[in-house]
Amino acid sequence: MDRREWMKRGGAFGALSLLGTQNLISTLTASEKEQFNPRALDLPVQLNFNENPFGPSSKVREAMIEGFDIGCRYPDPYSKELMDMIVEKEGVSGDHIVITGGSTEGLKVTGLTFANNGGEIIAARPTFLAMMTYAKQWGATVNWVDLDDQLTHDVDEMERRISSKTKLIFLCNPNNPTSTLLSKEKLTDFCTSASKKTIVFSDEAYYDFIEDKQYPSMVSLVKKGENVIVSRTFSKVYGLAGLRIGYLIAKPEIANKIRENVVAYTNIIALKAAAAAMKDKEFYDFSLNKVQEGKQIMYGAMDTLKLEYIKSSTNFIFFKSGRPIESFNKQMRDEGVLVGRAFPPYTDWCRISTGTIEEVLYFAQKLKKVLG
Repeated sequence: MDRREWMKRGGAFGALSLLGTQNLISTLTASEKEQFNPRALDLPVQLNFNENPFGPSSKVREAMIEGFDIGCRYPDPYSKELMDMIVEKEGVSGDHIVITGGSTEGLKVTGLTFANNGGEIIAARPTFLAMMTYAKQWGATVNWVDLDDQLTHDVDEMERRISSKTKLIFLCNPNNPTSTLLSKEKLTDFCTSASKKTIVFSDEAYYDFIEDKQYPSMVSLVKKGENVIVSRTFSKVYGLAGLRIGYLIAKPEIANKIRENVVAYTNIIALKAAAAAMKDKEFYDFSLNKVQEGKQIMYGAMDTLKLEYIKSSTNFIFFKSGRPIESFNKQMRDEGVLVGRAFPPYTDWCRISTGTIEEVLYFAQKLKKVLG
């Protein structure tokens, strides 16, 4: 798919999001509705995994094709271009960086490295589970801390729970599945204080979607030598979820321990794709704009139905369907839309990802049918 095609996919319906939040779907003409009817979409619409359906960009695809010629080679010698770009972006030396097979591999091996054989991880509930689920297989324990009444990390309680057996604190910010974001001050204060007692892991998979461009990355604390690990991924805004590539940033003594336990690493095609993606500012901006347009359409449909939802700092929305997620999930699947799984204890809430504008409009139409 070339740039003209993905611009067309997003642009034709993008202007509709500017029409306001009330009764948005009813503003479509018959011909517009026809353009996103089931016959025009690849059903079921996959809005359940927080992916970027516009990627990879055309420039990334070209780089991937070029990578075929060296597909017979092991990837390590070919990671330098990407490593140099990450070093420049993050402002750290290369010994701070661990390239992984998606940020998920980074989360898993970090949990294994520091919390195996009885070590404790303090984590929010609900949150992204990869680190904790994997570490438990290696003997780790998890100290779950419920979210506060704003569905945000209760960092005060998390810090109170720190003990001599605590090896890691996992912080997903913005949080998956709630899309909530800690205040700048609370985030920095907590990570600074807690990292003097244990290691704080800050999962920044959705950092690119934060609208406040002055919002701090916890890489700032890594640079100060604190016991903080930050994860980043190419799966979201860059649209490379299927290629499995991400990276960790940590001070060298921590990075070296993690690096020893990396299992899969990544591959030539992913390395080439990620480097090209970092250069493709046009696609990066386009993707962020489409997420914003998609969320406005979803907010409009939810406002029409008077549904409770969280204003999102990610590429998905967490909203209260008012029905058990198992039944709501099935109802939406029967209508051709895949939505997120259950996230206890919020079992009547649903996580819905943004997709193409056509897919989002289709979701809004079916949401109105199921809950209207």
